[in-house]
Amino acid sequence: MDELKYLTEYYNNYDEDKRLTTKYGLVEFLTTMKYINKFLKKGMRVLEVGAGTGRYSLTIAEKGFKVDAIELIQHNIDIFKSKITKNCNIDVRQGNAIDLSSYEDETFDITLVLGPLYHLFNEDDKRLAISEAIRVTKKGGIVFISYCMNDATIVNWGFQKSNIIEGIQNGIVDGDTFKCLSNPSLLFEMYRKEEIDELMARYNIERLHFVATDLFTNHMRNTIDEMDEKMFEAYLKYHFYICERTDLVGITHHSLDIFRKK
Repeated sequence: MDELKYLTEYYNNYDEDKRLTTKYGLVEFLTTMKYINKFLKKGMRVLEVGAGTGRYSLTIAEKGFKVDAIELIQHNIDIFKSKITKNCNIDVRQGNAIDLSSYEDETFDITLVLGPLYHLFNEDDKRLAISEAIRVTKKGGIVFISYCMNDATIVNWGFQKSNIIEGIQNGIVDGDTFKCLSNPSLLFEMYRKEEIDELMARYNIERLHFVATDLFTNHMRNTIDEMDEKMFEAYLKYHFYICERTDLVGITHHSLDIFRKK
């Protein structure tokens, strides 16, 4: 399967474990955890689908929660397992977001899908991943799904890094709409908010939050990394205040859709 080949090559050579530990990467991590913590209650059981190297699962498990984690890439699983301590109640297994058949219906209070939709390129697979996440979540439970956003890529990769003309010429950017035309060899599928809304319209869910998890952050990585702690604290406060503003969310690199299963 081409998708697996490209993803395996990518993650075998990419320091996924480090991505959320830079100062600019911390913004995404802290924002996501802020919303996870909003819904975590004592005794809840959590599933993370596409758990990567375990940053979120480990953080949640260290708070005393039972966490199940499923991840596609063996390299990531090896790193994940190496970090599990005796204080963490985590079951880690290899598997695919579009097939969660190893989990029963309505098992989890919270289901996190914080990466798989980055790497699914056809509508059937996207809907399978979302349907499976909803299926294994209890009625009234909360599902988190992350997306990579189109226009941040156009601004950053396209214009700031001067790739836009070549991208249009090579057929990976629509020259009229500036929509990224992703495929498995490019690794990441890009979304606009209206596309996410359309994708979710068929499900019996209640959207609770739509969050720009990094918003302006990745557009000014050097500025963020050079901030002293006081300035960074002020930036986080500002970011948290505006990260759900509907007039801004489209410019984020990563978004987070949070909804309740009815």
